[in-house]
Amino acid sequence: MIYGERIRFRHIERSDLPTFVRWFNDPEVRENLSVYLPMSLVSEERWFENRSQSHPDEQIFGIEVPEGDGWTLIGNCSFFGFDRRVRSAEIGIVIGEKPYWNQGYGTEAMQLLLKHGFETLNLNRIQLLVYETNPRAIRTYEKAGFVYEGRMRQAQYKNGAYLDVLIMSVLRPEWNEPQA
Repeated sequence: MIYGERIRFRHIERSDLPTFVRWFNDPEVRENLSVYLPMSLVSEERWFENRSQSHPDEQIFGIEVPEGDGWTLIGNCSFFGFDRRVRSAEIGIVIGEKPYWNQGYGTEAMQLLLKHGFETLNLNRIQLLVYETNPRAIRTYEKAGFVYEGRMRQAQYKNGAYLDVLIMSVLRPEWNEPQA
């Protein structure tokens, strides 16, 4: 487990897959993700099998919050697209449980993911891609320390329109600055 102030990360389990399918079949959750079609449990199981064969650094974390005597799964996140020679990777996140939106959990998860990436995985650069139409996520990433790098024009197609995709990143020296 990796613990933050109000959340923890754990590896996902097969038993989490029905929850993921529920999230990804909700058009409001799916709106800002690269997932564009409804998902079946069979396809999610296939995805899980493929991801479970990945390098340990690329395993998916479940994002959980304490609730009662246990923990509740509210989202997931991961590193992927590693370039180990230059010590860089990309990250992705989803808070799938809508009652937990707009409460700072995404920001805390991003900060915890950065800490893990820089302190445990020894990365120098962590990047992400975000749709221009997702201001809530952009604010979350900026609060966590991400810097806008550029724009891929009309790089995504959603709901009958082309969208620009923004590139944001954090470098290790930038992340270390607030710690000093």
